[in-house]
Amino acid sequence: MGCDRNCGLISGAVIGAILAVLGGILMPVGDFLIEKTIKKEVVLEEGTLAFKNWVKTGTEVYRQFWIFDVQNPQEVIMNSSNIKVEQRGPYTYRVRYLAKENVTQDPEDNTVSFLQPNGAIFEPSLSVGTENDNFTVLNLAVAYNNTADGVYKVFNGKDDISKVAIIDTYKGKRNLSYWESYCDMVNGTDAASFPPFVEKSQVLQFFSSDICRSIYAVFESEINLKGIPVYRFVLPPKAFASPLQNPDNHCFCTEKIISKNCTSYGVLDISKCKEGRPVYISLPHFLHSSPDVSEPIDGLNPNEEEHRTYLDIEPITGFTLQFAKRLQVNLLVKPSKKIEALKRLKRNYIVPIIWLNETGTIGNEKADMFRSKVTGKINLLGLLEIILLSVGVAMFVAFMISYCACRSKAIK
Repeated sequence: MGCDRNCGLISGAVIGAILAVLGGILMPVGDFLIEKTIKKEVVLEEGTLAFKNWVKTGTEVYRQFWIFDVQNPQEVIMNSSNIKVEQRGPYTYRVRYLAKENVTQDPEDNTVSFLQPNGAIFEPSLSVGTENDNFTVLNLAVAYNNTADGVYKVFNGKDDISKVAIIDTYKGKRNLSYWESYCDMVNGTDAASFPPFVEKSQVLQFFSSDICRSIYAVFESEINLKGIPVYRFVLPPKAFASPLQNPDNHCFCTEKIISKNCTSYGVLDISKCKEGRPVYISLPHFLHSSPDVSEPIDGLNPNEEEHRTYLDIEPITGFTLQFAKRLQVNLLVKPSKKIEALKRLKRNYIVPIIWLNETGTIGNEKADMFRSKVTGKINLLGLLEIILLSVGVAMFVAFMISYCACRSKAIK
């Protein structure tokens, strides 16, 4: 009887040890299988999960415009007063609904090239007025139609998954010819996705043709998006800082007068990118801009939550599941003896014209699919690992304690 009981306790301890070992083995094996599957599915080639969503996004993307209406033009012309503005909007368009065109794989260098056609469908229900409202600046949105961005050539990740979606060339070049030194380089992806297994410590680089430069985002927080854990990366203030604040930005300062010897910050002169037109880019309402930029303009209300840019990245796949790209288009207005309206001006203005908010969030159907195919399986595997390990250790400890107790009684 005592022998049977002792044998049963030892058997229970052995079974517990086996379960714990299985749980321990499943951790590296499971991680290996997950990594192998992810590496296969994020390659940009026909038949993968990534390719299908890359060619044509399943996310509805909207671009909203707010126009700055100047309230005191005569006062400014006559007295060089502060410019009083009032924003009007939003005027909303659905964008990025067209599939990539001329998608061509190059097996020699493991790249895929494409054109991104632009289209814009006006959404009256999401707008404060119609396209016929008397704002000529709205032609900027209409002009978006029937154009294309690219040609982009990106790595497909077939030979090196750490390079997937990273831009090799833009319009056939690795440089833009707008800036000096490394500021002129085309870096990172187009922000629609990044190489898999994203770490919080990473700086995510991406290229934006809208602002004629490469830029970057840094980790801010973890959030839950429709049951999917994602990392929120944000554009840091130092991305638009002056060279005095961030020496890495020295090559984005292209002149000394308007920038006050490169000490102004928060605005970017992209005139070289716009055929010499005096266009400046900033965050909406001059968020994170220096006082000398915003002080001549009344009626601005910069707000971090409404006016910053962020990307919500699913870290295992590197897919961007939600984003908000916010930027403002400004024009440099300065005294000119040749233009009647500018003859009396006594100072320079960087005048806000329009700001836009381009947003996209993974749809419910896509989120369900993503959970079932990716995060659901990973969570199930992790749960199984924990259960096996926990139950195994508990059984082993419990049965061994019972066995030792029985042995002690038998000896007495």
